[in-house]
Amino acid sequence: MEETVPKQQSELAALIAQNADTDGVQATAIDRLFLIRSSQPTAPLHALHEPALCIVAQGKKQVILADELYVYGPDQCLVVSIDLPVTGQVIEATPTVPYLCLRLDLDPGELGAVMIEAKLETPNSQQPRRALSLSPVSPQLLDAAIRLIRLLETPQDITILAPLIVREILYRLLSGDCSVRLRQIARGDGQLYAINRAIDWLKSNYSKPFRIDVLASEARMSPSALHHHFKSVTGMSPLQYQKQLRLQESRRLMLGLGMDAATASHHVGYESPSQFSREYRRLFGTPPSRDIARLKNS
Repeated sequence: MEETVPKQQSELAALIAQNADTDGVQATAIDRLFLIRSSQPTAPLHALHEPALCIVAQGKKQVILADELYVYGPDQCLVVSIDLPVTGQVIEATPTVPYLCLRLDLDPGELGAVMIEAKLETPNSQQPRRALSLSPVSPQLLDAAIRLIRLLETPQDITILAPLIVREILYRLLSGDCSVRLRQIARGDGQLYAINRAIDWLKSNYSKPFRIDVLASEARMSPSALHHHFKSVTGMSPLQYQKQLRLQESRRLMLGLGMDAATASHHVGYESPSQFSREYRRLFGTPPSRDIARLKNS
């Protein structure tokens, strides 16, 4: 078994390299499957990471959630079960040995359907766990990932076979080390689902003044319970989560639409430009104007 995994990792790396010959995140003909390649270490990338499975075939990456650091390579996979603002960075890659990774976006509804069909037990009402985790990559999971990418060589088979392999991958995840996290979000009820409702509200209303009582009502929890469980799942408070959404959106507005810092800060809900500048610098490392100039030059 131990000899099988390195061979599988090499095969997976070869398949990703064959189908992703340039750096970047590349969509594929298979729904929700993306291939990622980088021929050098990258700068930190701040983004809202949606529910997904990431399997690294070659190289190494680190992800920061709040004040927690997760470093992973071919031996572990990353599973994110709800939307999380994270900072990702490829830390091991060269032109001859590039970073190679596959990302499969996860659908809670499909996870729930697999749970029902496989007659997997639903978790009890225990404390929700962190919505980001690293787990060992099993030979069975690698085998399914390899077969899924191989379908890109026979496009006529994708419609029939890809959904079957994806369901197999979901079954492996629901049966593995991260099963509790995924089964909680797949249930469609419980504390983790309530946190997900709160996150959906924050994503739609990030520019509005923060009120914990309004958010708690949306999540159908008491304010104290919401704060406690929200931090257990995301590693940050609801207010910190909202700040990350605001700052990431302001960066997008300045970089993509050419807004100045004052306009962007007002657009995302800041009343004080000086407060916006302080919090922007705290997250991204430099003041807004200098950060945007650096990004444009790079």
